[in-house]
Amino acid sequence: RGKRAKVLKVFPFECRAIVEGINLVKKHRRKTREDQQGGVVSIEMPIALSNLMLFCKSCNRRTRAGFSLLKDETKARICKHCKEVI
Repeated sequence: RGKRAKVLKVFPFECRAIVEGINLVKKHRRKTREDQQGGVVSIEMPIALSNLMLFCKSCNRRTRAGFSLLKDETKARICKHCKEVI
């Protein structure tokens, strides 16, 4: 909660996403090749999309997304706080 990170992969049918550095799990890996090292490895596991929120770079706050039509009739996501295009 309250952490900022980059979304690496989204699984839309499962409503889950892998986020960089969040929900780390220790896995015990066996050495598979001569040049590959075995041991305990930390990997990211998926978390629910309901636990994620957008971050607006212009107002530096987490925000919900709204939609607005631009002048050239294209639909764009906007920040609910500062009304800037995300």
